[in-house]
Amino acid sequence: MARSTDSWDESDVRIRPNKKGTRPRTKDRPAYDDAVTGRIITVDRGRYTAVVAEGTPEERKIIAARARELRRNPVVAGDFVSLVGDVSGEPDTLARLVKIQDRRTLLRRSADDTDPIERAVVANADTLVIVVAAANPEPRTGFIDRALVAAYDAGIEPLLLVTKADVKDPAELLSNYQHLAFPVIISKTADSAASGIDARSDDGLSARLDKDAVSQLRAHLDGKVTVMLGHSGVGKSTMVNALTGAERATGGVNAVTGRGRHTSSSALALKVNEAPPGSWIIDTPGIRSFGLAHVDPDRILRSFPDLEPGTDDCERGCKHDSSAVNCGVDAWVAAGHAGESGPARLASLRRLLGTDPRMEAQDVKELGTVS
Repeated sequence: MARSTDSWDESDVRIRPNKKGTRPRTKDRPAYDDAVTGRIITVDRGRYTAVVAEGTPEERKIIAARARELRRNPVVAGDFVSLVGDVSGEPDTLARLVKIQDRRTLLRRSADDTDPIERAVVANADTLVIVVAAANPEPRTGFIDRALVAAYDAGIEPLLLVTKADVKDPAELLSNYQHLAFPVIISKTADSAASGIDARSDDGLSARLDKDAVSQLRAHLDGKVTVMLGHSGVGKSTMVNALTGAERATGGVNAVTGRGRHTSSSALALKVNEAPPGSWIIDTPGIRSFGLAHVDPDRILRSFPDLEPGTDDCERGCKHDSSAVNCGVDAWVAAGHAGESGPARLASLRRLLGTDPRMEAQDVKELGTVS
């Protein structure tokens, strides 16, 4: 005989046991009120080195592992994070990184201009020092332009550092940027101890940098977090050594390919010697390419302030690329408003916009991805 539904109660309901356990799920997360704040100075194979109590007698370095819920969130040098667990900094101890604090700035790149995945490079930087050599390896304006776009997009102040100026006069290179308002520092090898600063590395190599150039750069770094960006072999780590007293490995240039040899394997934040608290340099590994797939085309255009005024005469919907008809930027450059370097600057802009297949090979060469 069928049982009446009126006689059922909750005791008749069968609940299938949870194979993964009986702990109830919750969206509530611990507040971590006892967490300490640290600055990430390097990342190495899943371990994060942070400095806590910075600028106090209790300042120390802590090694931490990332909490499980943060595994999909990139943590990079310059990040401020919350740490719990063993935060003593004693040998063989491990803390837990439970939160990435809000970032003021984030320098990003993609592997190339078609890769939709952006990669975080450095967080909370104030200044981006774009390092190029006047020669050996040859400077690439395409790389400089890309780095400038990434800096402006991130809200970071750019600075151009030209090394090895004693090998070749950088005037031709700098003529491309004479209309732009950012600092330029020129460095060369000093010919005497009186005019130079020795920078040594852990591989026994040493270099003597121009004292004036080091002093100029130091003045721009005081009280700021600075990231150094450049191809391998341009003297980036040498300058870092001169400013921090560190002994980062340095290397030369391959005589066959003309490329620098990689010496830095991971980003590392170092304190600037004899500088106010909060003065840090983040040395990054030498890069082969710097994609801008994450940057909107309009923001790329705003990174060319010497060309942007020409868009006032463009027709609605103009993309300012090589296929544009009656683009106002062409007339602006032809009238000389962007100076002698205007045509080269316009060509660089259109390469970054990625619309002229005839220029792809040249852009790749400027990026240093091929010989």
